[in-house]
Amino acid sequence: MTQRLLRGRLLTFHREPESGEDSGAYTYLEDGALLIQDGIIQNAGPFAEISVKAGEVPVTDHRPHLMMAGFIDTHIHFPQVQVIASWGAQLLDWLNNYTFPEETRFASDEHSALMARAFFDQLVTHGTTTAVAYCSVHRTSADAFFTEATRRNMRMLGGKVLMDRNAPEGLQDTPQSGYDDTNALIADWHAKGRNGYVITPRFAITSTPEQMAMAQALAREHPDCHIQTHLSENKDEIAFTKQLYPQARDYLDVYQSYGLLGQKTLLGHSIHLESREIDALAETGAHPVFCPTSNLFLGSGLFDHGGLRARGIANGIATDVGAGTSYSMLQTLNEGYKILQLQGLALHPLQAFHWATHGNACVLGLEDKIGNLDPGTEADVVILNARSTPAMALRMDRVGSLAEELFVLQMMGDDRAIEEVYVSGSPSKSTSDRSALAHLALDLT
Repeated sequence: MTQRLLRGRLLTFHREPESGEDSGAYTYLEDGALLIQDGIIQNAGPFAEISVKAGEVPVTDHRPHLMMAGFIDTHIHFPQVQVIASWGAQLLDWLNNYTFPEETRFASDEHSALMARAFFDQLVTHGTTTAVAYCSVHRTSADAFFTEATRRNMRMLGGKVLMDRNAPEGLQDTPQSGYDDTNALIADWHAKGRNGYVITPRFAITSTPEQMAMAQALAREHPDCHIQTHLSENKDEIAFTKQLYPQARDYLDVYQSYGLLGQKTLLGHSIHLESREIDALAETGAHPVFCPTSNLFLGSGLFDHGGLRARGIANGIATDVGAGTSYSMLQTLNEGYKILQLQGLALHPLQAFHWATHGNACVLGLEDKIGNLDPGTEADVVILNARSTPAMALRMDRVGSLAEELFVLQMMGDDRAIEEVYVSGSPSKSTSDRSALAHLALDLT
């Protein structure tokens, strides 16, 4: 039995704050504690109270830093770690010029395993403890992804993409092989340890109707799996989709007609939506996913978070690396704030940090396991240092409230603000930092 007692300023959310004054939505303790046993939070509360119950359990004192649930990234591309920050072009050109050539490399077991280690190092270094990832079309990439997630005991979701057209030959499966590989991966990895499989038709452009029918069969046969794809990111993409599926009422109808919409469905981007599509999202409970740094980088458009929320639609928020420009959920919240400002919607920092933790957990239906610091949940914890850079420390000298501190972290923070990360109760950032240095040394030799 492994026990650990963490001490620090504790913040955890119970629901989304309606405003900055909605203190009932969260718990904040100036001197809080988490008692962790075998990767599960056993107790949380004031340090004076919890330390008595803990007895002789070793204490790790993170004061004056802030303890929160680890960040959750609901849309990221594992095979794109080496094409992040590739210059120029909008979506379809960017895919053809950078993404597709890069993803062909993941046919290699060795390359997939090497990139999986680097990918998970980046996640942990930036405070992300759960992500929903697209692997490449190759079964090897998904095996490497889940192998590394299992080694680190991280709660991760992902799946190999299904794509049988409009891609290089080395990146295409067939309806049958995609179905068979997905079934095999589900059998090998889904609900094994902390892994969750995601059925992943990449997007309508790269799947024939025959493959979409296979995706429908997979979703019907494995209703406990999530589904992820892309929707209405770019106007040229929408036009091309309508050419490929002329019978569809709109882009979303391609997925809807194959029974792929539901509360476990994650729809990356969802920017240029028609009124019927918004109605369908509200009716089915499917979740759009806001990817602000990617939307700005590719010039895709502005996500209508306020309009969708007004319809009762719950949106995720995500990095979308590698079109997204940072692994940091702090920087994702930074750019998300600016996009919403352009639409007259001010994202309060308490709402922002709820979104990246408990909010994304609710989108995934995993709020009983992650996204908060309640007893019984998995001990994925991030320690945040709002004085991690000289500029932040200078700003913090004038900060007088929790909300102001969170906003400094949101607007100025990055991986340097992540003091430590606990995955299943084990400190993990220092290990990832050493691993990243080892990779660099290996590359240099």
